[in-house]
Amino acid sequence: MTAPTENAEEFAATLPTQGALLGIDPGEKTIGIAICDAGWRIASPLLGLKKAKFKENGPAIGKLCTDNKVTGIVIGLPLNMDGTAGPKAQAARAFARNLAGVVELPILLWDERLSTVAVTRAMIEADTSRKKRAEIVDKVAAAYILQGALDRLTSL
Repeated sequence: MTAPTENAEEFAATLPTQGALLGIDPGEKTIGIAICDAGWRIASPLLGLKKAKFKENGPAIGKLCTDNKVTGIVIGLPLNMDGTAGPKAQAARAFARNLAGVVELPILLWDERLSTVAVTRAMIEADTSRKKRAEIVDKVAAAYILQGALDRLTSL
């Protein structure tokens, strides 16, 4: 089991030069999941997984990784605006540690401050209904988080 890292350079050093990455936004009710192409160019929303006990969600995410030939995972880390870690960040770190026990893949915890806010604003500007926003916000936020990490990884 490899410990999750918050260091993009360290994460990149453990990855093959190509391969899909999975992005995860561990929300309160839904776990948003996104995936990118093998060349790390574009992150796309994949699905919203109803949050349940980890013994159910962990294997489901593991299967997604296997089915999609994922080589690494990026998990959103919701830090406070001042950079400190509150209860949500602690929960994301615990989720990452638990997932590391299920999948043998490198895991990056990526600062996701304001990602859900940015995604929600964009959907409001696009005149997306409140109902539709509620259905897709977590997986779109996961794509937003993953794209931020991809932009950093491809600049290394």
